Amino acid sequence: MEDENIKKLKKLISETDTIIIGAGSGLSTSAGMLYSGKEFEKNFADFIKKYNFKDLYSASFYNFKDPQEFWAFWSRFIHYERYTMPPKPVYQKLYSIVKNKNYFVITTNVDHFFQRTGFDKKRLFYTQGDYGLLQCKTPCHQKNYDNKDIIEKMFATQKDMKVDKNLIPKCPKCGGKMHPNLRADDSFVEDEGWHQAAMRYHDFLDKYKNGKIIFLDLGSGMNTPAIFKFPFMKMTMNNKNATYITINLGEAITFEEIRNQSICINKDIGEVLNQLE
Repeated sequence: MEDENIKKLKKLISETDTIIIGAGSGLSTSAGMLYSGKEFEKNFADFIKKYNFKDLYSASFYNFKDPQEFWAFWSRFIHYERYTMPPKPVYQKLYSIVKNKNYFVITTNVDHFFQRTGFDKKRLFYTQGDYGLLQCKTPCHQKNYDNKDIIEKMFATQKDMKVDKNLIPKCPKCGGKMHPNLRADDSFVEDEGWHQAAMRYHDFLDKYKNGKIIFLDLGSGMNTPAIFKFPFMKMTMNNKNATYITINLGEAITFEEIRNQSICINKDIGEVLNQLE
């Protein structure tokens, strides 16, 4: 028997042209990209043995003293998380549902699966960075650089948890250290592409937020709710024609004030998307 919320969601999507998607880590988790478990233990066995790492998330904060080891870890991390597609077609399912809609995506994910799946680049705003970019660590200037070639070289040739020192990237401006473009502190580089995406997102909001619209929150928790979760709820509160939808296993919640304008589905995202096609 089909869930009543799934029926409501199907009907709502069929009747609504404008959808803003907010995507959190739960979406990639549903697609099979896990920061712990068998794949992590297989792909990072040497680092786990040496440093007793429990998962990729906590390991990503480790302060490696040796730059050759730092890039051995990070090139491996980025290879699997950015340049290897997830095992389950969750992003493809989502795209098939919204591709003919007037959509925009804001995401805290940094794995870039939206664009790689076929979502329009000009309808995406990656707020927290991209595993596929490098920046000056300082930073001495506000520009990011594609890293695919150097990352894949470091991944393919690393030995004994070290990369060739000649492959270690250096800032083209100051010659200093480079780091993945990930928001961790105030050194995060928001380059021209980031600002253009932010402008397109806010222009989209300004144009459509007061019409009939779905705010679709996929897999966001309470780590960074100010980025889109709370704004989605507040915009729903201010627009009687808006609906806030959250699909998140274990954290499908909404403001009490918009309970009648919300659909909360406490299930795996991929499972729900399969039922919507």
